[in-house]
Amino acid sequence: MIGRRRRSPWLRTFAAVVALVFAATAAGMVWFVGHIPRRVVDPTTATDAIVVLTGGADRLATGLDLLAGGLAGKLFISGVYRGVEVKEILRVSRQTPSELQCCIELGHSAVDTAGNARETARWMRREGYRSIRLVTANYHMPRSLIEFRRVMPDITIVANPVFPRDVHVDGWWRWPGSASLVFVEFGKYLVARMRAFIAATPRVMEP
Repeated sequence: MIGRRRRSPWLRTFAAVVALVFAATAAGMVWFVGHIPRRVVDPTTATDAIVVLTGGADRLATGLDLLAGGLAGKLFISGVYRGVEVKEILRVSRQTPSELQCCIELGHSAVDTAGNARETARWMRREGYRSIRLVTANYHMPRSLIEFRRVMPDITIVANPVFPRDVHVDGWWRWPGSASLVFVEFGKYLVARMRAFIAATPRVMEP
């Protein structure tokens, strides 16, 4: 009985901490899902370039449609597998190569979202561009904007989310696949937030 009494305050404290972490995580996920875009807020503003982050067929098709619609003069596709060229992308997307091939450039170095941002920043500097329309999945857009704004603070970014049919943002908790996706993306979003916070924190110079 004595040993049990001695352990109980620690058990209560541990249970309280676990409950607090769970509640904070649940509240954070609800907040995060509330910031996932449900529509394209600005579908008409022209930019210097359209940037597509690879990871889904809808993203590429949307980027090509925006390019064909004249919303930018160039399309940059970031994170393309090495060996994939413009003609192949156009063939897969059922576009006529002669119409769009000259206006598309591919980036092959990025392997994650932070890499997409760095790769695009280098390309933007080389081209002298000052604005982009960013195309990626809606659940991926909040984190992408953080990474892109961190490395390109002076560039105008117009968000152009696409909406994968198999990702259920509304009522995500009822769909195991969507729930796990939201949970993982929320964790990555927090890491991106922390990285941006650290990058923006002034460093104290040693005397």
